[in-house]
Amino acid sequence: MATLPVYRWRLAPDGYATRRQLRARGLRPGGQEVAAQLERPRRRRGPLVAYLYRVELAKPVRPMTPARWSALAKANRARRTCPNCRQDAGYVIPPSLGTCVPCASPSTSPRSA
Repeated sequence: MATLPVYRWRLAPDGYATRRQLRARGLRPGGQEVAAQLERPRRRRGPLVAYLYRVELAKPVRPMTPARWSALAKANRARRTCPNCRQDAGYVIPPSLGTCVPCASPSTSPRSA
């Protein structure tokens, strides 16, 4: 098992990029193994680690097909649908509540003035 080259934070040579950096360029790792890693030291914990990939071996991002767009829209619609009232909340329902805000905190009877 070969060891990976380790570079200090912001000192990686040209030709390497993280997943986010590849994505910003419209690329993806494309099945290649991790080529190196960055380490950012921290005082009281272990270092932060970022994995680097070779830019010349990266492949273009696959385009979204109509079927993928449809599946993504369906998944997002499910995240917005309240399981109690079955209505589209218009926002992604927080997992901490589990239901839309009106269902999570039903209003009490109107106050009489």
